Amino acid sequence: MIKMENLRDDIKKIINSAYPYIKEFNPAQKAVIESGYLEDKSNYIICIPTASGKTVLGVLPALKTILDGGKAVYAAPLLSIQNEKVKEFKAFEEHGINVGKHPSSSDLSVMVFESFDALTRFSWNTLRDVDTLIIDEFHMIGEYSRGPTLEAAITRAKIINPSMRIIALSATLRNIEEIEGWLEGTCIEHDYRPVPLNKEVLDAEMFNTKNKNDVIVKVLEKSIKDQSQALAFVSTRRFTESLATYVSKKIDKKINVRQREQFKEVAEKILDVPKKKGSLPTSTCLKLAESCEHGVAFHHAGLFNEQKEIIEDEFRNGNILMITATPSLMYGVNLPSKTVIIRDTNRWTSLGPQPIPVFDYEQMSGRAGRPQYDDVGYSYLIAKTMDEAFNLEAYYIEGEIELTNSKLVDNKDAVYRQIIAQIASTLSKNLDELTDFFGKTLYGYQMKNNPSMALFADDSLKYELETALSFLLENRIIRATPEGLKTTEFGNLIARSNYSVETAVKIKEYIADISEINAEEFIYALCQTPDLPLISFKGRKSKDPVQEKLSEHGLFAVDIGNPEATAVSLIEWINERSEYEIENKYNVYSSSTRRSAYEASRLVKFAKDTSEVLGNYNKLKDFDPLSARLYYGVKTDIIPLVVGVKRLGRKRARNLVKIFGNDLSGVSENELQKVEGIGPKLAEKIKLFSNK
Repeated sequence: MIKMENLRDDIKKIINSAYPYIKEFNPAQKAVIESGYLEDKSNYIICIPTASGKTVLGVLPALKTILDGGKAVYAAPLLSIQNEKVKEFKAFEEHGINVGKHPSSSDLSVMVFESFDALTRFSWNTLRDVDTLIIDEFHMIGEYSRGPTLEAAITRAKIINPSMRIIALSATLRNIEEIEGWLEGTCIEHDYRPVPLNKEVLDAEMFNTKNKNDVIVKVLEKSIKDQSQALAFVSTRRFTESLATYVSKKIDKKINVRQREQFKEVAEKILDVPKKKGSLPTSTCLKLAESCEHGVAFHHAGLFNEQKEIIEDEFRNGNILMITATPSLMYGVNLPSKTVIIRDTNRWTSLGPQPIPVFDYEQMSGRAGRPQYDDVGYSYLIAKTMDEAFNLEAYYIEGEIELTNSKLVDNKDAVYRQIIAQIASTLSKNLDELTDFFGKTLYGYQMKNNPSMALFADDSLKYELETALSFLLENRIIRATPEGLKTTEFGNLIARSNYSVETAVKIKEYIADISEINAEEFIYALCQTPDLPLISFKGRKSKDPVQEKLSEHGLFAVDIGNPEATAVSLIEWINERSEYEIENKYNVYSSSTRRSAYEASRLVKFAKDTSEVLGNYNKLKDFDPLSARLYYGVKTDIIPLVVGVKRLGRKRARNLVKIFGNDLSGVSENELQKVEGIGPKLAEKIKLFSNK
């Protein structure tokens, strides 16, 4: 039982039941609880290191609110974290607490930042029912893509529901007084870490090698002796693969017979994924399986989702010695490890290679040391030379983390979207009201409280807003009326979607310029919007096959990059090519084809809605078939079959049509079952469909 006198009995009972492994609170948790934050009604920012038990500190005020008859929202940056937390919080349902993803139907709802933002725009009555807002990974407010959404949502929520209490859970922040001032809250900081962390820089010279990868091999060999695991961060997908392949070959002799059997099982699971999808394993799958056979896996966005889940689960179960990953793994997946290795301190940006921020280094290092398993964690930065090691130590280990600054105005799309949100929700009707709202954001607060900017803060903000307004008026997203600014139907459509304004405008312009939808041309247009996840090239092999495929369809591109690779992959996908065939022909990460196709399918539906609000009714009939083709990966003739028979899939549907033709009404269930992969249940469903 938790020895904690400060907790109410009803809360203590739930915590003991949902978190049986917590015998007592650690020093950081005690410091926060003893600060009185549970009894206080004001806002709080809780800054403690990664893996120090922040979630429970968010759960406590949420439980208190709910037990007192209120509602709580737990906001998280990513879907993967949302799903993880919903699963974790389901334990509260034994105590009569309803857990879900929306406050209209839950006592405790876990929402991603974008969903909470939508709540502040469209569901004010529901928002006013929320008594406590817990924000996980609050430090992401200073991040370019998701930060502005969170910042504007908090600002709007404070206006619409001023009595709502905010508890922000964060890694360490440097400019904490500024954040406290903006949030009108109190910060509690503590540096306790349940597993002490050793941070070091290792260099190739100290190991008498010129190769950083050999240093990583040495570190992993030490982990194998310790019976522990390692996570290695590198800058690109290609490097995750080359490092995993290199290390797996080098440690071959260090693996015992029992481990070999475990690793072989993991490799078989990896190869089963494409098989179940009706595709031969791609070369990426084979490479992954091969390195998994030696206990090393790579993890990046170019794999099948199911393969990523296998790697994560098997790593947690101790059946993988090391994962090599891109830095995106530091958010979203709870994968701690005794050892973290950071090989690459540069990453590619639009400005070329740039050093990773100290903050990101801290987040990656923070994955080292697993509470409940390890008594120490190790984080190693890898350098080539002693000189480089000295510089890395000064910059990352001794250096200060960056200030958390608003990226709202840096991100033009965020400004457009928030102006549209303000006008669509009738919170702002003119430039002055917009200026007032933006002045209340973290951006506005930081501008006004910066001695060198305070004089120009208002003028600078007005200039940014005027520029954005003229763009939105020009593109007929908003309009001026005698009562003030209003959104057009097109503007309302954007406000209700999660798509960027750039995507919406590109789609609108494409629709306006054509008399009929050409599937290949439209797919290529969608691949040039920021909202379609791109399929990338695997290496430096010839890009001619992609160029040739595009020109076959009358599409001419001078620069062949990831948008072109994605367009060609999706064109092949709707012509029923498998991932194996796409990867072999075009040298792309085809395992992410389904994800891109799914998003493209949704974008086509958005294009249909756009066409409707613009009054272009003559094209409406063309959108649904293309959306279905992208979603299912089929030619037009079998759309009714894959849509009408759930879980039939494109491969079995095509086999049926090849054997029996398009009319299946005269085919018996027994005959249907002779087709590979069709059992009694599926045969019955097909029969029901064909007799309609």
